[in-house]
Amino acid sequence: MTGNISQDLKSGALFYHRNPRPGKLEIKPTKPLGNQRDLALAYSPGVAVACEAIAADPTEADSLTTRQNLVAVVSNGTAVLGLGNIGPLASKPVMEGKAVLFKKFAGIDVFDIEVAENDVERLVNVVAALEPTFGGINLEDIKAPECFEVEERLKLRMNIPVFHDDQHGTAIIVGAAVTNALALAGKRIDKVRIVASGAGAAALACLNLLVSLGARRENIWVTDIEGVVYEGRAALMDRWKAIYAQNTDKRTLGEVIEGADIFLGLSAANVLKPEMVKKMGEKPLILALANPNPEILPEVAREARPDAMICTGRSDYPNQVNNVLCFPYIFRGALDVAASTINEAMKAAAVKAIAELAREAPSEVVARAYGGETPNFGPESLIPNPFDPRLILRIAPAVAKAAMESGVARKPIADFDAYADSLNGFVFRSGFIMKPLFSQARSEPGRVIYAEGEDERVMRAAQAVVEDGIARPILIGRPAVVDARLKRFGLSIEAGRDFDLINPEDDPRYRDYVATYLEAAGRKGITPDAARTLMRTNPTVIAAVALLRGDADALICGVEGRFDSHLKHIRNIIGVAPGVDDFAAMSLVITSKGHYFLADTHIRPDPTAQEIADMAVSCAVHVRRFGIEPRIALLSHSNFGSADTASARKMRTALALLRERAPDLEADGEMQADAALSQVVRDRALPSSHLKGAANVLILPTLDAANIAFQFARVLADALPVGPILLGPAKPAHILTPSVTARGVVNMTAVAVVEARAQTETQRQAGAQPQRA
Repeated sequence: MTGNISQDLKSGALFYHRNPRPGKLEIKPTKPLGNQRDLALAYSPGVAVACEAIAADPTEADSLTTRQNLVAVVSNGTAVLGLGNIGPLASKPVMEGKAVLFKKFAGIDVFDIEVAENDVERLVNVVAALEPTFGGINLEDIKAPECFEVEERLKLRMNIPVFHDDQHGTAIIVGAAVTNALALAGKRIDKVRIVASGAGAAALACLNLLVSLGARRENIWVTDIEGVVYEGRAALMDRWKAIYAQNTDKRTLGEVIEGADIFLGLSAANVLKPEMVKKMGEKPLILALANPNPEILPEVAREARPDAMICTGRSDYPNQVNNVLCFPYIFRGALDVAASTINEAMKAAAVKAIAELAREAPSEVVARAYGGETPNFGPESLIPNPFDPRLILRIAPAVAKAAMESGVARKPIADFDAYADSLNGFVFRSGFIMKPLFSQARSEPGRVIYAEGEDERVMRAAQAVVEDGIARPILIGRPAVVDARLKRFGLSIEAGRDFDLINPEDDPRYRDYVATYLEAAGRKGITPDAARTLMRTNPTVIAAVALLRGDADALICGVEGRFDSHLKHIRNIIGVAPGVDDFAAMSLVITSKGHYFLADTHIRPDPTAQEIADMAVSCAVHVRRFGIEPRIALLSHSNFGSADTASARKMRTALALLRERAPDLEADGEMQADAALSQVVRDRALPSSHLKGAANVLILPTLDAANIAFQFARVLADALPVGPILLGPAKPAHILTPSVTARGVVNMTAVAVVEARAQTETQRQAGAQPQRA
């Protein structure tokens, strides 16, 4: 295997594993251990209480320990992919890698366990004895036929899921590929002829699963290093392989391949010859899964049969059969219902979920991982890409439901909507905090205009916005460019049907828009000639005028260009809301510790005390739209009068003004950041503080301080940013930054729609109130 790796990659791989510390895993405590009491709770004597609870009721282990989210990846290193029998110690980097994938893709904790044992009986005894520690067992890289025996015995002895991923992970992805390929070819699975090259663990598991999906054994032909598996053959036979023995005098792959609809290769490089491919049936599916060199290269197969659909195990070709597509999510679903096993119904549910996902429009995360271009469902896209974040959202619930319906779930899920929300939160990290806004936006979708409508991120956001039903997108862009890029990125939305399009080069409202622009900005340095030019060339100007005229309910710009340039146009055209002196910006950062709103991160260099008080009130209004009660801290280097600098006095004065204007707000200051985030620290400085718990709205004294804090939180805490949210415009308008992702655009769309809805409701209520004489 390493012979096919460049010297540069070899060197890089060793450096990666060595630095900055050896290996790829670490164990971190999930509870504080900062003082003697913490230690007493975590260990002696407090731990005895948890032990006694489990002794009285073993199911308490699920809620008092990590067991129900802990999987063992177990190997003896006898069949490591591409490396063979390298032994348990040498296999450890692979098992650590498997552990990383579990955690990255499904949030599952893993201990990798390498066992120096090749005897089946003793290996089974070792693994079975681990049941009290784990919620599930993932067997890995154990050679055939021993792997069949090991898994079979463990499933009988253990009351937790046991899953040999080399077998079933590959089989599930193959099952999805076959499902979709047959749909495209117009064939039925019970009628197709299947020829397999290879009869190891993965190949036989694939065939077994295809049989459970409807394939007929008499239509399956298996070949291995000894040739065709036929009745009466003695060499290299076992009871698992013998199931597929045919009564035939044919002895080679070349003899049995004629008329085949599916070739399943899990054997060796170049065993499938072009002349064999030419003899296959119409629109054949070729699964050439040997790694790193497949049974036939896709370009060679396609030259022989242009109508062939081709899958490999390699990432540099379309249709990669990669086990990471399923194993983390199958375990996620199984663990979440405390399944006692992973059965055929659960595997079939995973096959169906994966096949159906491949037919959906590709996601932004997939595009970023694969260079920005992903094909629509078809021969080049039979299965999803491994980085598609929707995999967990489709597979885990499907597996959990199948476990419940087949009677192997010890803790059935009562509310699948809530379960889906929890998975969505894991995927995007913004899932929980954004949910109230998405729910509000869906109940009354608005029209949101996107200035940079030709940008890929905006297009992907528009696709998601349409699918989520939160807004009617309006894109500014040239029709030919937009249409070509939608096709290039594999997006299914269409202008007119799913979104509206403003063509800056030819829009019938051009003269009216110019007139509106001059009316709004004619006394702000905009001449008629400049207005006509900008209305053809500046999408933010076009979007702002559309918003001002009522052709849209909210505006989003800033994906390209400078923040201050966009702000200038919004200031000149939209202006500030009544009673507002100037704009401000609030940014949300979502971290593993919680979510925090910071202001002003982008606009006011050195706000006055009055401006800070106004800013705090505006922030509170927006924060409540997230379903969160604001707890506001006015930050400073001073802690409740510990210093008497100008900035400290400014924040002190701001607090007094804030309490006059909004006495019901939970707010305090001036205070240091640690006091804002810790009740314990704050109580030591000022036990009578009006702020309780950790602050979630942090108002900083200057633009420098706010922006630096925001950037530190975003990078050092690996935080997910939302925003910036523009405070104070007369109509909902938001300026994003060039680093925003498509998901970030979607999040801000929900913010904008809810803001527009609230503004309309406020205007409606004001209009309904009787006028005073």
